[in-house]
Amino acid sequence: MMITDSQVHVWAAEPADHPWPQPPPAVVQRAEPLLPDALLTEMDRAGVQRAVLVPPSWEGHRNTLCLAAAQRHPDRFAVMGRLPLDAPDSRDRFAEWKFFPGMLGARLNFRRAAIRQLRDGSVDWIFRQAEADGLALMLFVNEDFEAVGLIAERYPGLRLVLDHMGAHVERRGVAAFEHLEDLLRLARFGNVAVKASALPCAAEDDYPYSSVEPFLKASFDAFGPERLFWGSDLTRLPCDYRDAVTMFTDHLPWLSGRDQAAVMGESLCRWLNWEV
Repeated sequence: MMITDSQVHVWAAEPADHPWPQPPPAVVQRAEPLLPDALLTEMDRAGVQRAVLVPPSWEGHRNTLCLAAAQRHPDRFAVMGRLPLDAPDSRDRFAEWKFFPGMLGARLNFRRAAIRQLRDGSVDWIFRQAEADGLALMLFVNEDFEAVGLIAERYPGLRLVLDHMGAHVERRGVAAFEHLEDLLRLARFGNVAVKASALPCAAEDDYPYSSVEPFLKASFDAFGPERLFWGSDLTRLPCDYRDAVTMFTDHLPWLSGRDQAAVMGESLCRWLNWEV
């Protein structure tokens, strides 16, 4: 079984000549940077063959490190890039992404105040362009899933992936999955998939984090193994990388055989058009 992680952040130390944005848009998840070569070591220890690299928000919109890693290790890494949607040159920049080796799409943050952009039309251009170019979009959204449904309906050829099963990953238990029922309604759109990522962060118990299993099973029942993708969000985890793998592979009796192989990586690679 080839295991593919749907989200890992990698970054280098803050360069003196190109400092990170202030105030920081997010808290740095680890005191020490995680470089791609170090990630490869962690992946090998955890039994993970591939990972989708996502540049972290705290360093700004920088894709260079991730793209270089994907070009050096195309069998191990691919990239979902970051893009400032309101920058004047973003449309031209995004139009070039389909030519970048290893770039499979973009990951966009629509939490908090940015959620209004899903309805006000200001970012519809990237939905149109991604659909036309065959690039996928990962959306960090934990409310207003109705707006996501409108986008999925308007752009039926656009492949969308929703982060962390729509959870508020800073919360625990039922509170973390406050809008899960709204998320599950999106399963009727065949172009919407879900990342089962960062789940240990939302658990109310220790490994194997059985408290999140009901929410995971509900997502599996709604989206099926073809549209539910395992992921770690490694640098956010309260546990070992291997534990994030085996909580799925060893402790879910309803997930086995072909379904397990699909959820643990095969379906993600197909969805992103990442050649196996």
